[in-house]
Amino acid sequence: MEDGYDQSKKWRMDMTSPNNMVNVKMVICALCLVGFVLFSSVLIKDRSKNEIIRIDRDFKPIKKDNQEENRSRLVEFQQDKYLRGLIAQGFDEESCVSRYQSLWKNKGPQAHQPSPHLISKLRNYEALHRQCGPNTESFKKASEYLNSSIHNKTSNHSSSSDCSYVIWTACDGLGNRMMTLVSAFLYALLTQKILLVEPKSNISSLFCEPFPGTTWQIPSSFPSIIKNFGKDSPQTYDYILKWQKPEPMIPPYAYMYLAHDYTDKDKRFFCDEDQTFIQKVPWIIIKSNLYFVPSLFLMPSFQNELNNLFPEKETVFHFLGRYLFHPTNSVWSSITTYYWAHLARADEKIGIQIRTFEIKSDPFDKLLHQILTCVISENDLLPKINGMIRKPENHESAKSNRTKAVLMTSLDARYSDAIKMMYKLHSTQTGEIIRVFQPSNETKQRFSNQAHDRKALAEMYLLSLADKLVTSSKSTFGYVAQSLGGLKPWILYSRPHEYNATNSGCQRALSMEPCFHVPPTLDCETGKRVDKGKIVGCVRHCEDMNRTSGLKLYDER
Repeated sequence: MEDGYDQSKKWRMDMTSPNNMVNVKMVICALCLVGFVLFSSVLIKDRSKNEIIRIDRDFKPIKKDNQEENRSRLVEFQQDKYLRGLIAQGFDEESCVSRYQSLWKNKGPQAHQPSPHLISKLRNYEALHRQCGPNTESFKKASEYLNSSIHNKTSNHSSSSDCSYVIWTACDGLGNRMMTLVSAFLYALLTQKILLVEPKSNISSLFCEPFPGTTWQIPSSFPSIIKNFGKDSPQTYDYILKWQKPEPMIPPYAYMYLAHDYTDKDKRFFCDEDQTFIQKVPWIIIKSNLYFVPSLFLMPSFQNELNNLFPEKETVFHFLGRYLFHPTNSVWSSITTYYWAHLARADEKIGIQIRTFEIKSDPFDKLLHQILTCVISENDLLPKINGMIRKPENHESAKSNRTKAVLMTSLDARYSDAIKMMYKLHSTQTGEIIRVFQPSNETKQRFSNQAHDRKALAEMYLLSLADKLVTSSKSTFGYVAQSLGGLKPWILYSRPHEYNATNSGCQRALSMEPCFHVPPTLDCETGKRVDKGKIVGCVRHCEDMNRTSGLKLYDER
C-alpha cells in the first residue's frame, strides 16, 4: 500500500492563462526536445539495464581521493555529535558512521529541541532493552514460555519473565515501514514493552542497530508465530473479541492487525478499556502500513505522558525517526557521495518529490504544468526564465552567480528531464544558475527489493536535506523526508476539484508530521461515529486528505 491511494484522473489546464509563469512556446520547445530524447531512448533494446547502470553510477562508493575532503567537511558537525542528547553513547562509531556524521547538522541551527523527558525515557528504554532483549536470560525465559504455550495450547500468562514484547512485521513499501516502525516504537515506549523486528524485514541491510549493547533483531530460533499473519489469522484481536466472550482469557501472544483494511474490532486497539487487556499479553505482533501515532494522542491514558515527551506535538517522527533510522555504512556512502558531488555547494537546495497513482492515463503534461505553477508562479521556489535562448556561460561569471540545486525524486525521469532542459536552454530572470538532479528512475515500485529499498532510503534522506521541499499528496515517501528534515512542504494537489477551485498547484503544509490515512472513527464508549479531528487541539485532519478523514499532529493553537 505504499502511497496506495488513487489520484484523480484529470487536471484541467489553461496553458494560455495570463497567470502562467513561463512563455508557452519555450515550454513546448523544451518538451519537444525532451520528447526527442525519450523517443531515442526506446531504440535501446535493453532500456531497463541501461537505467540500472546509470543509477549505479550515480550511487557509487566514495573515491579515495575524495575521502579527506569529505571528512574535513564533516568536522564542523561534530559539535553536536549526539543530536542534542537524542543519540546514546556507547556505540562502535566505525560500525555506523551515519549516527555521528548526520548531514542534517549542515542545515544550520536546528529549530527543535528534544525534551529532557524524551531523552530520559530513551535512556531508560535502552536499559530495559539490554535487560530483556535477545541473548538475555529474560528473553530466553519468555521465549520458552511462548513456545510451550503454543504447543500445549495453554492460556493466561504465567511466564517467569517480567519482560513483554512488541514484534513489528514489515508491510508494503519502505515509507510505510518506517512510519509504522516509529508508531510501534512509540507504543513500546508508552507501555514499557521491548520492540523487536521480524527477521525477513531487510531492516538490517538498511539501518544500523538503534539500541546500544543489544539488538532489535529476532533470532532465527524464535518460535514461528509470525508466519502467515494476516487479517483473518486466529490470534488477531478481532478474533479474540469474537470467540472469547464474555471475558477473554489472556493469550500468550496476539496479533494486532492495524493495516488500512482493519475491522472496527481491530480498531479497538486504540481504546483505553481494551489496552488494559492488551498490555497484559506478553507478546504483541503488530502488522500495519499506517502511521497510527495520532490515535495514541487521543487515548486519555497516554495523553499526559505524550505531552511530557513531546511539548511540540509535530516533532514525534522528527525525533524518533532521527533516533531509530541511521543508514548502514554502504547506504551512507551512497548518500554522502551524491550529496557532496551535486548538492553541497549550492546556495539553496530545493527538493521535489513526485509520485503518481494513475494507471489508465498518463498525466505527464498536466502534472508538469502543475509542478511549474507551484514552484515558479506561486511560490518563487525556482526563478522564471527569459524568452531568449541562453548563450554559453562564461565560467568565471557563472561562478559568481547564486546557484540552486534541484533534487527531484520520481519513478519517472521525464519531469526532471523537462525542467532540466528548460533551465539549460534559457537563462533565469534572477540570474541564478539552476541545476537539476535525479539520482534514480526505477520506472515502477519494487516492494521488498533490497536494492530498490536502498536507493529509496538514500533519496528520502537526500530530500530531507533540502532547504525547501515540494511533495506529492498522500505520499509516505514524502512524509518520511519532510519529517526527518523538519520541513513543512508545499503539497501538490491531487484532486481536480481542489486544483480547479483554487487555481493553484499546491498548498503549504501546516505540520511536518505524517498523516494517519485511515484512523478509527468510532467512539470507544458509545460505538457511534465521531469526528476524531475535533476532540483535542493537537490532532486535526490532514491537509492532503478529505477534510473528514485522515489525522495528523499539529502544534496546538
